[in-house]
Amino acid sequence: MSKPLSAPLWPTLFAACASTNIGIQAQLTQTLRKALLAGRLPLGSRLPASRVLAKDLAISRSSVEAAYAQLEAEGYLQRRIGAGSFVAFTPQSLPSKQPSQRPAQLSRRGQSIVDAGGCQDSKPTQAFNAGQPDLAAFPHVLWQKLMQQRWQKSGAALAGYGSAQGLLELRSAISGYLAQARGVDCHPEQILILNSSQQALQMLAQLLIDPQDKVWLEEPAYLGARNAMLAAGAEIVPVPVDAEGLNPSADLSPPKLIYTTPSHQYPLGVAMSLARRMALLAQAEQHGAWIIEDDYDSEFYYDQRPLPALHGLDKTGRTLYVGTFSKVLFPSLRLAYLVLPSELMPAFIAARTAFDGHSPQFMQAVTADFIAQGHFAAHLRQMRTLYRSRRDLLLESLKPLSDVLSPINTGAGLQFSVCLNAGLEQAWTSAGSAAGLALRPLSAFYLAKPKIEGWLLGYAALSNTQIRSASQTLINSFYTMQR
Repeated sequence: MSKPLSAPLWPTLFAACASTNIGIQAQLTQTLRKALLAGRLPLGSRLPASRVLAKDLAISRSSVEAAYAQLEAEGYLQRRIGAGSFVAFTPQSLPSKQPSQRPAQLSRRGQSIVDAGGCQDSKPTQAFNAGQPDLAAFPHVLWQKLMQQRWQKSGAALAGYGSAQGLLELRSAISGYLAQARGVDCHPEQILILNSSQQALQMLAQLLIDPQDKVWLEEPAYLGARNAMLAAGAEIVPVPVDAEGLNPSADLSPPKLIYTTPSHQYPLGVAMSLARRMALLAQAEQHGAWIIEDDYDSEFYYDQRPLPALHGLDKTGRTLYVGTFSKVLFPSLRLAYLVLPSELMPAFIAARTAFDGHSPQFMQAVTADFIAQGHFAAHLRQMRTLYRSRRDLLLESLKPLSDVLSPINTGAGLQFSVCLNAGLEQAWTSAGSAAGLALRPLSAFYLAKPKIEGWLLGYAALSNTQIRSASQTLINSFYTMQR
């Protein structure tokens, strides 16, 4: 026997006729008839018992019985003694809604967001997708245990609205971790918890620049940063990246913001030299500009210890540090953080309340426990070992293509870039994509004419078997393209 349709539906349907001057029975009959004709009640579904519906609508049962009887007589319902009243009619086809002839009216800011293109997350199961951690290697059982413990300890207290700045426990844990691992000296009061690094970039762009302000952006650069700046109306000034990192020339227009990934440049993988870091800090001070340091995956260095964060070298407070748990834990956790000077924090907290309030308190608390109890450090050690072995396997598997493909800056991250011989990128990308590979052309990361042809190849989320298979598919696609 089918279950009756949800009771809350009925007061909503009935309210449509409540202000008319017709009687209660007629109102109910008319309302149900319209719903049936519109196809809102599935064929064969059971209506509430007359006693239940009468109670929900605060009307007499006799009015409901009379309405049901009328609709049965018209062929809309079938009533069976001891079973209930069932929908016996549904339209064979509903008229399609005609699209509005008027174009969507967006604000200039809204249109600029659309024009910037947005950010699309890649599918983790497709070979060579970049920026994907191995979700199967995450300690799920341990995480579930921490969730249970935290819920028993303070679940009710964490179920309500939280601080827009973020849970103090998590901010304290992040502060300790950054001081130890990244050389970032900050207090918990300087940390803002967010849902993603992209949200951090959007907030920084919206709050710190006005339309037509100059923003220095790495060339090539992370597309999410470019989109955030364009959506805020910024004028992008591409700054080339060489073997030492960001290399601004003396004739560039003074910036309001400078975006950089100094520890592991995205997508080329370069680590900015100490000399360049000091020079960039001096330029920011000279121009009164803010530096956005996107430290998206500096936890994964394999061949040497990473340089401390740029933020740790900054003595004037011009560097705004962005970090995320999406790469080191898992993306759907939706937790990231922003380290700000104290004078900026009130404005960003106010903006957070206007945008979306706060991040989920419960998951913040569990993440804080994960860090404080030492599980975070242990997990990072295990992932470094695992990802390094996968990087080594991919490098070995690509050797048959050494005449046409050259890996560069492979010492860190969840991916590395490869350079291709001139003229190969477009055709080979098409051939590889047709074979099921996710090949992100380096040309897509440039605003100006690309100086390097190649791809960004992710490996961290791939098993050894997948790496070997995908590499062979890439080799085969090259020879297919050559025919």
